[in-house]
Amino acid sequence: MSSSTAVPGPSPIAETAPLSLCAREPHVPADRLVAEMVPPPRFDSVRFDTYVPDPNQPSQTEAVTVLAGFAAGLGGAHATGAGKRKWFSRRPAAPTGPRGVYLDGGYGVGKTHLLASLWHATPAAPSLKAFGTFVELTNLVGALGFQQTVRTLSGHRLLCIDEFELDDPGDTVLVSSLLSRLVEAGVALAATSNTLPGKLGEGRFASADFLREIQGLSSHFRPLRIDGEDYRHRGLPEAPPPYSDEQVTAAAYATPGAALDDFPGLLDHLARVHPSRYGALTDGLTAVCLTDVQPVPDQSTALRLVVLADRLYDREVPVLASGRPFDRLFSEEMLNGGYRKKYFRAISRLTALARDAKGLVAQ
Repeated sequence: MSSSTAVPGPSPIAETAPLSLCAREPHVPADRLVAEMVPPPRFDSVRFDTYVPDPNQPSQTEAVTVLAGFAAGLGGAHATGAGKRKWFSRRPAAPTGPRGVYLDGGYGVGKTHLLASLWHATPAAPSLKAFGTFVELTNLVGALGFQQTVRTLSGHRLLCIDEFELDDPGDTVLVSSLLSRLVEAGVALAATSNTLPGKLGEGRFASADFLREIQGLSSHFRPLRIDGEDYRHRGLPEAPPPYSDEQVTAAAYATPGAALDDFPGLLDHLARVHPSRYGALTDGLTAVCLTDVQPVPDQSTALRLVVLADRLYDREVPVLASGRPFDRLFSEEMLNGGYRKKYFRAISRLTALARDAKGLVAQ
């Protein structure tokens, strides 16, 4: 045996090099987009009885009660009693009152947990319930076309929309029209957001047409306020500080299924991949290791990073990083602007994933 044989370290180094997000260019067929409209893996097993309300926030307990009753009321065909045959009638009868619930609250109060619990509790086959983020819903329309999306979803009993955000007037008109058609077809709606329905779009656009669309959209929902602090930081230790490039690289090589990428290079790559494919971009990954994390240079880049953070969080993929801490990703101007709620959500989620990644680093 050679005298230069290395002394074994605290964790074995994988024989193969890490994967790379930047080497992936996934193509996602439209039928996969439809089939994947279910709660993400992080929320596979959540139920109303696994939600732990903060005893100091009565609105959280009230939300569980209201949503459990809403789910129970969705038994049978459509809640209007007409079922799919309504789609073929000449003039579907418009349901009276709001056809949905709208969960409004800050970051980390458990809105997605409750929305997924509603999906699970609704007495219908998974094929008759749909669950997706606002971005995923608009991507579905882009893949199928508006009329086909209406036909695909109109037979559903429930459509759950997570992270309801309106980023431009075009999406506002699109989603408003889509939801109106689905309500006419008897589909119940549920959504989460950090903004009340009548306040969507504030700080972004001020055109009269846009505000009219917002008002019409809000009438489909009964707002349900959920107060509380971010559970991801409630009684938990602070997120770990960034590691060195060497630590992150060693962890990537020692973790089968991990990806290793340079952060600036990853941001460039995200500009070449449509956000509807970011979920597929993370397929099969056990961890994402990033070196040289820096503040994002502009708003378009920042919004793409938000979508990636959402997909990583949904799939419970830990994120190990060197460079700047995640709370330094976005400039003060961004954090005070119209998309601030998206950026704070991304910081909260990336912080949680960074905490999950602590075990990847040899102590």
